[in-house]
Formats: sequence, structure tokens, C-alpha cells
Amino acid sequence: MSNIREVNNTFNLVSIEDTVRIPPEKFNEPLEKVALEQLKMKYVGVIDEELGYLIAVTDVKVSPIGKIIPGDAATYHKAVFSLLTFLPKIQEIVEGEVVEIADFGAFIRIGPVDALLHISQLMDDFISYDEKQGILMGKETKRKVSIGDKMRVRITAVSMSKGAGFGKIGVTARQPFLGKIEWIEEDLEKMKSETEERDKKSKE
Repeated sequence: MSNIREVNNTFNLVSIEDTVRIPPEKFNEPLEKVALEQLKMKYVGVIDEELGYLIAVTDVKVSPIGKIIPGDAATYHKAVFSLLTFLPKIQEIVEGEVVEIADFGAFIRIGPVDALLHISQLMDDFISYDEKQGILMGKETKRKVSIGDKMRVRITAVSMSKGAGFGKIGVTARQPFLGKIEWIEEDLEKMKSETEERDKKSKE
């Protein structure tokens, strides 16, 4: 059974019921502590096609009454807990930090994962890659992207592979008010100045 509560657009808290195995060598340890360890091993780091990236297990409540299965010295207990998940959605606008630059684009850290901002989706300009400086730069605009820059992007592609360690996210910055945060601020300031100038001329 699961009950999903949205934390924000991409993060959710999901209430889960499951049966947790308590190995015999852990019988002398607190039940909820061992249950938390076992549930983390099972869930954290896994990608679920419906829930997305499973990040953390919290609020574990375990039944003190367990069952024994023939041939297994462990006990099995019913557990209720919360899963913190990250589910990226196509067309959603997110902000993240540039964590890697390559000749084909930049990787943007959004939540627990890195999304690919392909060089063709960076800006309306011819882009060159400077490996020595670790930057991508527009030929006409001279705008640069480097590691540590804050970016606002739109999610354009999400591929979830069930299991652990896989999943791909594609993003774009080639739309109005997307891109490096300081570019957006510059563009907004420019629009404001142009609007004020037009208003001034219309009153003359």
C-alpha cells in the first residue's frame, strides 16, 4: 500500500507498507534500528518507474510481533514507513548547479541526479568548448557556462530504468527566461529598461 504526499513539484513523501526481514545476528539490537537499516538497503538508490528515484527511508514503525519461515532463522515483521522520492516531470522548470562541462554539453545537478543540457539546447548561438578553461561559450553573445554556475532549465526527456543506478534526464535552456540565472536577470533588466524607454517616448 502506498500513499503519496507531494513535498514540492518533484519531491514526494510516499507512505509504504512492507515486510522487513530481521536477521538472527541482529536480534540483540533495537528492532526499529535494524528495520531501518534493512529497508535502506532494499530501497535507497533504486529507481522505480512510477515513484522515480528513491532517496531516503524515514518514520519507520515496525510490528514487534514477527513471523518465522521454515528453514530461515530470521523473523519477518510488518513495517510502515515513508519514502522520500524524486520524480522529474517533462516540461517542469527546475533550477540546478553545473557540475560537469564536456564538449557535448553540461551536466546540471537537479535533486539527487545530473541532467544533460546538450550543447544544442544551451542558447541560440554557436557554442565553442574551451577544455583548458572548462567552459562553453557563445560566439556572438560571449556568454559562458562553467562548473558552479546556477541554471534554470526545462525538463524535456525522462528515461527511467527499473532497478539501481540508471535513469536519464534531458533539459533545455533555449526558451525565454531559461538559462544561467545571471543571464535571466540581465534579460529582465533589459526588458524593463526598454519598456520604460517606450513609455517615456509615448508620453512625449
